[in-house]
Amino acid sequence: MAAVWSRRCLVSLCCFLLFIVVSASVTEKILQVPLFEVGELWLSAASTLYGRMVQIVTTVPDFSQWTTYVYFVVAAVAVYGAYFLFLKPLDRVRKLGDLGYIAEGSFTAKETANFVQKRRKVGNIPPVYPNGWFGIMESFCLKTGEAKTVSMLGLNLAVFRDEGGVAHALDAYCPHMGANLAAGGRVKGDCIECPFHAWRFRGEDGKCTHIPYSEKIPDIAKVKSWPVVEVNGWIYLWHHAEDVDPTWHLPEMEEITKGQWVYRGRTEHIINAHVEEIPENGADVSHLSQVHGCIIGAGIDLRHMWTKRWAFAQHNWTAAWEALPEPESHIGQLRLTHSISVFGVRLPFFDLSVTAQQIGPGVVYLQFESMFGRGVFVQSLTPVEPMMQKLVHNIYVTWTMPIPIAKFYMLGEVERDIMIWNNKQYEGRPLFVKSKEDSLISRHRRWYSQFYSENSPRFTFQKKSLEW
Repeated sequence: MAAVWSRRCLVSLCCFLLFIVVSASVTEKILQVPLFEVGELWLSAASTLYGRMVQIVTTVPDFSQWTTYVYFVVAAVAVYGAYFLFLKPLDRVRKLGDLGYIAEGSFTAKETANFVQKRRKVGNIPPVYPNGWFGIMESFCLKTGEAKTVSMLGLNLAVFRDEGGVAHALDAYCPHMGANLAAGGRVKGDCIECPFHAWRFRGEDGKCTHIPYSEKIPDIAKVKSWPVVEVNGWIYLWHHAEDVDPTWHLPEMEEITKGQWVYRGRTEHIINAHVEEIPENGADVSHLSQVHGCIIGAGIDLRHMWTKRWAFAQHNWTAAWEALPEPESHIGQLRLTHSISVFGVRLPFFDLSVTAQQIGPGVVYLQFESMFGRGVFVQSLTPVEPMMQKLVHNIYVTWTMPIPIAKFYMLGEVERDIMIWNNKQYEGRPLFVKSKEDSLISRHRRWYSQFYSENSPRFTFQKKSLEW
């Protein structure tokens, strides 16, 4: 589907460029001739341009001239650049240390990231793995018959897609001799076969169904099978510290599942922060003007974005957050408007109207409307370690929205926030002032606390010393 629309967009783009080039060549003449001659003039110019293009394509290049090779290189770069900009979905991956840290002295940003992780004050933090649905991986990352090892929420998992196309997640280690089921294990029907001794475990319930050298299978021969659902292009796992079955479910977006909206790319970031701090941004409306007020062209480094060179333009925001009532009390909702002004004049074609729903601790569906069409960001936030999060955004839009516009929206999403998150501590008792803005953050924290329970794991500290 995406390929078909890509070809259509390319054809439309070529026709549009042809129209512009021809029109530019005849504009002055059109102003000097009667109206009935305009059509004939335009056709003549189009015919001339077409003849030149045919001549260029059909003429055998002179490979004895060095300029021929220069033309080839320039043409290849131009074609690739056009393909990347207008046809290829965005795939932007930033690992820990790629952004959000300020290099210290002769150290690189990645080395600095390691230092900051070790010495930073963490603060009095809540439990590190809340209860709810969390993204394991995007659906396209797991093919039928494929198995992968995944580490998340303090778990080591063997995630596989059985021969019927259904995704499963089991504890990774075989109870027989401890082999990792996904490290070389093969998918057999609806089971995964251990690579060590060929024991097979069913994805649905983790029960061992086959031992090649034993007719009797012990009842205790099983691994934990985790609740998994696949919806909106993602495979999700239900995690609950009290081993409670899912108490709410993720809604299906028909625009995605039925192909009404087109996939235009993804971003992936590794963030050094507590899991709660990232969705808390949704209720922190006062940070929008400070962190996201400067125009996107000013970059993502908070130190340099306030230069006078970019002072002529800015982003404008209004926002309001609320928790939804029962039976949707697990959902927090942000309504937001966005515009861009240049020299104080609003540019209406950049206006956005946004409704973002935080569904539990790890999933956000951010739907937006613009003059280019409608779309949605599917956000997945998954704890990799107690203070390390994997944040992924996928964007789906109506086919009418040009890919460069969708990419523009993606690139303006969170990268400035990452510099804050990577270097801050969690403030367990923040110094709030009496204001609507701070009260929203307080309300968000009370709302988010529902995702912690008695046995939710906490981050334990160990002080190392050289004392005997």
